Amino acid sequence: MSVANPARGEAALRVAGEVLVVRPTFAALVAAEGELGPLFALVERAAEGRLALGEMVALFWHCLRDRPEGLTRDAFGEAVVAGGLAGATPVLREVLRQVLAGR
Repeated sequence: MSVANPARGEAALRVAGEVLVVRPTFAALVAAEGELGPLFALVERAAEGRLALGEMVALFWHCLRDRPEGLTRDAFGEAVVAGGLAGATPVLREVLRQVLAGR
């Protein structure tokens, strides 16, 4: 089981019975921005309630600290959905807080 370290900007995301650690490093955020566009626009969409599920999953995917072997992005997305948005929202909030405020 992975343990998230909030002092490092990490958050724990439970998917498919496992706890995965989401950590918005510079490299992860650059990769996410390359796919999703400017992060400030992403934050604005989230604040307005217009963040698409695929965008949230993509952001989490790029920020996963250690991806389990064999985990595909599609399977990860399905697991996030199966876990419910209520479980993913606190993780999203923490990642977006890190984007805006840093550590």
